[in-house]
Amino acid sequence: MTDPEAQEADLARVLIPLFQGVLHQDAKPEVWQSLLDRQGRVRDYVAVLGLELVLDEAEGYAYLRQREPEAGEPELPRLVRRRQLSFPVSLLLALLRKRLAEHDATAGEPRLVLSREEIVDLVRVFMPDTANEARLMERIDSHIRRVEELGFLRRLKHEEDAFEVRRILKAFVDAQWLGTFEERLAAYRQHLEGEAE
Repeated sequence: MTDPEAQEADLARVLIPLFQGVLHQDAKPEVWQSLLDRQGRVRDYVAVLGLELVLDEAEGYAYLRQREPEAGEPELPRLVRRRQLSFPVSLLLALLRKRLAEHDATAGEPRLVLSREEIVDLVRVFMPDTANEARLMERIDSHIRRVEELGFLRRLKHEEDAFEVRRILKAFVDAQWLGTFEERLAAYRQHLEGEAE
């Protein structure tokens, strides 16, 4: 391979994982280092497609997002799809984000690891009362799986019922989103209390 061909192959090895989703430093350290070395070229390449690189070296993640058009600039078709989330999944994300903020404020450990039972306890308060406990657990487990598929939870290999809350959650659920969600959550609580009476 000639030198320009080798450079293109190196760039492709960085771009392909980014197009597939979030790149985590701990999952692919060699690709992460290549991204750091070539981030200028990556930014230039994806800009042509109307995308921008979001890179957080401190937290160890990177992803691509649609760039908002500047004033007077035509809007490009969306390359990165937006996902509509159900209320229970949004609720779980907000609760995990809040728990991550509390963890960061008090713990010295950078990783937040929660058991399945701890996650269930976070969500259960907001679920309608039901006589069918097995069905409730099944629903909560499906929400946990969805959050895992989205890349915000990672199941630990040697502990089947333990999950690491991925730090990228901070980028997707920011303080402003959390604030508006808290308001909706308060309204939801009132609604549940009204149904119980």
